[in-house]
Amino acid sequence: MKLPAKAPEPNSENTPFFDGARQGRLVLPRCGDCGFVIWFPRQICPECSSQDVSWFEASGKGSIYSCTVTRRIPGGWGKVTPFVLAYVELEEGPRVMTNIVDCDPEHVSIGDRVEAVFEEATNRDGESGPPLLRFRVREG
Repeated sequence: MKLPAKAPEPNSENTPFFDGARQGRLVLPRCGDCGFVIWFPRQICPECSSQDVSWFEASGKGSIYSCTVTRRIPGGWGKVTPFVLAYVELEEGPRVMTNIVDCDPEHVSIGDRVEAVFEEATNRDGESGPPLLRFRVREG
């Protein structure tokens, strides 16, 4: 079941991320000075304040660092419970707060290997917007 989140509003700092997302690719910034892989995508490194940032295609793979199953919540999200909210640690290093989709929430565990998927979303005007980064459990 599709989660009811609204599409984000891209800006000049994160355009490469959303361009990649529209193509089903996870594109992230990396600091040219310290090598830090940056999440949430932006043009300044939060570790060393460098503006020497380049973009690369990440593997889209990671593992669940922490997770919880949401069973009760008000509003539109209440119609899609239960759902999984998780921190995913990417192979490249960053931890991303996200949802685990296409799964039985009762069988999602810390340490499960996951892969990035992009879910269609609409903006505040109800028009198609940039896709949302989600993850699903990898088989095997």
